Amino acid sequence: MRIIGRVCCSALLLTVTGSAQDIPGKKTPSVTMTAVPLQTVTRGKSNKIDLEFHVGSGFHINSNKPTLNYLIPTALKLDAPTDIVLGVTYPPGEEATFPFAPDDKLSVYSGTFNLSVGVRPLKGMLPGKYVLRGNLKYQACDNASCYPPKQLPVEFDVKVVKGPPPPHHNPAQSPHVH
Repeated sequence: MRIIGRVCCSALLLTVTGSAQDIPGKKTPSVTMTAVPLQTVTRGKSNKIDLEFHVGSGFHINSNKPTLNYLIPTALKLDAPTDIVLGVTYPPGEEATFPFAPDDKLSVYSGTFNLSVGVRPLKGMLPGKYVLRGNLKYQACDNASCYPPKQLPVEFDVKVVKGPPPPHHNPAQSPHVH
């Protein structure tokens, strides 16, 4: 119970006193995403797009499956046209211990990590360029405390193309056709 109080109070203290940006010499936790070039996806098929994220030096974020139930998981929520089915695959977190929870191994992401987005345009979708937008929700921490949750806007373009035509089979010819 002491750990929960310290973590919650640290986050509350940062919320009440202002962000780390307001404290001279204190680094602000940040997560950024590498720009994604236009991705070509075939309608009617599953396609995979990898998104690369970077956690600022000296910080970590909780994984998608944090080991303690009061920690906020990293989650990517995307909006897509109704004719595109999406799914997100998260990497396993790294296990680490920190001074604010010395008896617990926490599941975290630090440095660079990738999320895989499954994109399946339905067969009837019109070919063309579409924008997928959403947010990566995360809670950043340093070695001493956790900060209030944030959301990073995520956006990338996909070009939906027709798949190759189905193979053409000649029907068997009747021996009676002349």
